Amino acid sequence: MKEKGLKKGLTYYGDPDFSRYLRYSFARSMGYSGKMLSRPVVGVAYPPSGFNNCHRHFPELLEAVKRGVLVAGGLPLEFPTISLGEAFINPTSLMFRNLMSMDVEEMIRAQPMDSVVLIGGCDKTIPAQLMGAASAGLPAIQLVAGPMMTGSHEGKQLGACTDCRSFWAQYRAGDKSKAEIDRIEGRLATTAGTCPVMGTASTMACLAETLGFTIPGTAAIPAVHADRLRASEATGELAVELANKGLTPDQLLTNESIENALRVLLAIGGSTNAVIHLTAIAGRLGKKVSLETLNRLSDTTPMLVNLKPSGTHYMEHFFAAGGMGAVLRELKPLLHLDCLNISGQTLGERLEGEEGYVDYEVIRPLNEPVEPYGGLVSLFGSLAPQGAIIKRSAADSSLFERKGRAFVFHSLENLSSRIDDPELDVKPDDFLILQNAGPRSGTGMPESGYLPIPAKLSKAGVKDMVRISDARMSGTAYGTIILHVTPEASVGGPLGLVRTGDMIELSVSDRRLDLRVHENELKKRREEMNSKPEFKLKNSERGYSWLYQNHVLQADEGCDFDFLKAK
Repeated sequence: MKEKGLKKGLTYYGDPDFSRYLRYSFARSMGYSGKMLSRPVVGVAYPPSGFNNCHRHFPELLEAVKRGVLVAGGLPLEFPTISLGEAFINPTSLMFRNLMSMDVEEMIRAQPMDSVVLIGGCDKTIPAQLMGAASAGLPAIQLVAGPMMTGSHEGKQLGACTDCRSFWAQYRAGDKSKAEIDRIEGRLATTAGTCPVMGTASTMACLAETLGFTIPGTAAIPAVHADRLRASEATGELAVELANKGLTPDQLLTNESIENALRVLLAIGGSTNAVIHLTAIAGRLGKKVSLETLNRLSDTTPMLVNLKPSGTHYMEHFFAAGGMGAVLRELKPLLHLDCLNISGQTLGERLEGEEGYVDYEVIRPLNEPVEPYGGLVSLFGSLAPQGAIIKRSAADSSLFERKGRAFVFHSLENLSSRIDDPELDVKPDDFLILQNAGPRSGTGMPESGYLPIPAKLSKAGVKDMVRISDARMSGTAYGTIILHVTPEASVGGPLGLVRTGDMIELSVSDRRLDLRVHENELKKRREEMNSKPEFKLKNSERGYSWLYQNHVLQADEGCDFDFLKAK
């Protein structure tokens, strides 16, 4: 029989009895009684931080989780992990997602616990926690932060960060003054919680619920709502049940549940980042998420959710409209209904027992969707042999089928120094290209794919252009933006061979992205790149950045480390 609670995983001193004696002695120093120390232990992975605004309400959530654990007869012990606040990390939080996943995995393995509650919210924390928990194999339940409430500016509802991008574009175009943009800055993010649109954080919360890792109906509860605290308490209670019955992540994360998650991603108009994260989570258990599968599902999955950046509403409206339960009920004919959730219930059993009000302005019926197809689509071709992603639900469809002249920025620094040059020889029909911003470029694949419209064009009224890169973009962003071009430029991908003036052909309907340059010319450019130092990859010399640059996989494999994927 396996040991439980504090008797698990003893520290090595060469004498197990002494190890147990010393552990209990130190545990008693924290004021616990012998009766309390005999209970099953629920670990609580706890990542608040002064550098993470999304998590500032976590002390309150933690107390509610502990309350639930104690009521159910367990002993709650929180432990800190890395916290990733999207807007506070240089160069980008994705670079540290894998580090956080390692932190979560190793602390779950190293410390004596029978189950674990994962409290996360800001973009990369939920995938990092699910990656770590999947690798550790201990029963795990996710509790998400919840979205913040919206603010207001001159009678207009505001939410970070879709609206912040819209107003910033107006400021760059000269339509907003410095004084007004400063006033708006203080009104965009007004409460605790994650961005109140269908950005990456909200998308990952919805996918965590779809995969079965959260209590049903809890993904969209606003961060400051009393229901969020009740969900936290219920999560603690269920964690004790998990400690006893042992439902592990591999029982939830199946090929069928992953396909359900892809369907939901497409139906909610979710973030492009979620493709990378879902691929990485699945890869920890040897499961594959292919971009070809994404295309197949996108053609048969209508977009149902009318939320920014693909629609008009916010997450607080989504919650009031019926939330994930309403989405799953509409998608029921397309889903695998025998998938389990964290309570041991199948999806079919959950949906059989659910009913409730649905606001069909926010969550559309299956036969009257926002769009007849999914929000995301993958592109392949000579410019993206291993694929690229476009969020077509947040793009301008008039730009989907066309050829354009490439206008190239060869680095983030080059983009920053040139984009506002009034003499820039760029035209509205050009395709803006950003190179060397992928996973191994030394930049960590930042959310720089949302290239700003050049100042001279923005001031002339241009609102959108085709933009192509090996970078990512925020789930809150919008525009005709092609991302995750794989292989990336820094490892010799065709994107790195593009020069200003080349012709590129885009066909979203045909799922194509092609560079129309003769192979002989591309061969010359490859040779030139190999011989000139300015084209060489920037090598990190030490520490975690060295580890990342030398072991991170490409976007189509989830940007996980090669040594963390299941063999």
